[in-house]
Parts: sequence; C-alpha cells; structure tokens
Amino acid sequence: MKKSIGYLIVLFIVIICYFFFNDSYAVLEKEVSSLDNPYIEVHFLDVGQGDSIFIEINNSKTMLIDASTSSYGNFIIDYINSLGYDRIDYLIATHPHADHIGSMQDIVLEYDIGDIYMPKVSTNTKTYENLLTAIDDKNLTIKKAYKGVKIIDEDELDVSILSPTKDEYDNLNNYSAVLKLTYKNVSYLFMGDSEEEVEENILDDVKADVIKIAHHGSNSSSSLEFLKKVSPTYAVISVGEDNSYNHPHKEVLDRLEEIGSTVYRTDLDGNIIISTDGNKIMIDKEKK
Repeated sequence: MKKSIGYLIVLFIVIICYFFFNDSYAVLEKEVSSLDNPYIEVHFLDVGQGDSIFIEINNSKTMLIDASTSSYGNFIIDYINSLGYDRIDYLIATHPHADHIGSMQDIVLEYDIGDIYMPKVSTNTKTYENLLTAIDDKNLTIKKAYKGVKIIDEDELDVSILSPTKDEYDNLNNYSAVLKLTYKNVSYLFMGDSEEEVEENILDDVKADVIKIAHHGSNSSSSLEFLKKVSPTYAVISVGEDNSYNHPHKEVLDRLEEIGSTVYRTDLDGNIIISTDGNKIMIDKEKK
C-alpha cells in the first residue's frame, strides 16, 4: 500500500514537472535572440507622434502601413532604401489623418507601387488632396479597405482587414483599417487609430502575439475587455517623445500590465523590429 502511495506521488510530481517545463519552453520559443530564416520582419518606425510600419515578407515582398507626418518622408524613404527595396507591393493608408498619411505622397512618388488600400472616407485637407494627386499622377487605383478583404491569402500567410465594419462613423479614427497578419503560428494585429466603438464591433478572432496599440496609447482605445481577447505577448506603441497629448495614457499601460504584455515604445526604444519564422519571435530595438 505504501509503495502504491509513493508511486502515485512520484507520478504526480512527474506530471506537474512535464506541464510546467513544457509551458516554460513554449514561452521561451516566443522570444529568441536570432532566427535562422525570418519570413516576416515588421519594422515599427520611430516617426514621432505618428505611425509608420514597414513589413518585409520573405525578403521579397513589402508592405507599408501608414507614413507618419510630412516631416518624416525622407526618414521613411532612407530607411526602406537601406534595406534594399525599390517597390512597395502593398500600401495601406489606415485613415486620412496627417500623422498617418503625411508622407505618403512622397512614398507614392518615390517607389514602384503595387496595391493601395484606403478606407472609403475623405477629408478636405491639403495632405489628403496631395496624396490623391500623387496616386492619380501615377495612374494607380485605390482598393477599398473594409472588413473581409484579403490582402494576402496564401497557404501559410494571411493578411486580412477586420475593420471598418460599417460605412459611417462619427469619428474619423474609427474608419481605420485594422489588419491582422498571420504566418503559421504567429499573428500580428495592427489597430490604426481605432477606438472602443470599433473594438466592440470586431467579431473576428483578434487573438495575436503582437499588437500595435491603437491611437498612440490613448485611453479612448485599448479597452481591458478587448486586450484580454487579443491576449498579446508583446505590445508596441508608436508615440512621440514628450508629446502634448501625454500619450501613452497611464490607463492603457496599466491594462497592458494587468494582462501581462511586454510593452515596447518608439519614444523609448527607437525603431523596433519584431520578426518571426512562423513559430518563434525575435525582437530587436534601436535603443538598447
């Protein structure tokens, strides 16, 4: 009888250790110091109080999500050129605010452009008009960004638009094109400037390993309920140093801490590169 009890205790300990170490191993697999063959490399650019995200796909195709303010055009172009590219295969303007499309005219004029995606909403700003003029001058067409559009649909790589989910919003931020990129077992979620109204209306699976926090960390976005659905291991906030909006707001940082996400910020970390081979994640940042 005593031997049976002893055996059961040993078996119980073995089972506990198995699950404990397996879970630990799974977490370690998510962040590594290097990858033999990164397939997706996402560059969150340090462009002040704005957004610009450059994505390399298998060292061949490229995607650019937003282009910050007009003062960062040369910076974005120099950065892309330094990586050896002269074409943007997929260009996404999440919404027509100047801190997201300010330099996009420069991008359109500088590069060979493939597909352009923009939400169906317009403004009467000079920045927006200049972008449309550049697109027209190069005889390019705009594809509507809305829920259900598949930008890339391959066996192991999917880039889908989850929002806008409707035609009209009261707030221009909520027209933001929300994108989810999934390669094998790793996902990224790019939220633009979308606010809580959008978060409540997205019914798709939003779970992701990496999230680009909406609206520079404003407390009008990133509700606790939504962040719990995403359950990101890593959160990136694109934000300007000492900005007048006090972004990111403390409430958002507190929520990210509550769900256990590791936070990276362009104002503190500079350019942030998060790469994956579909199973492991590698993170590099400019400011160590």
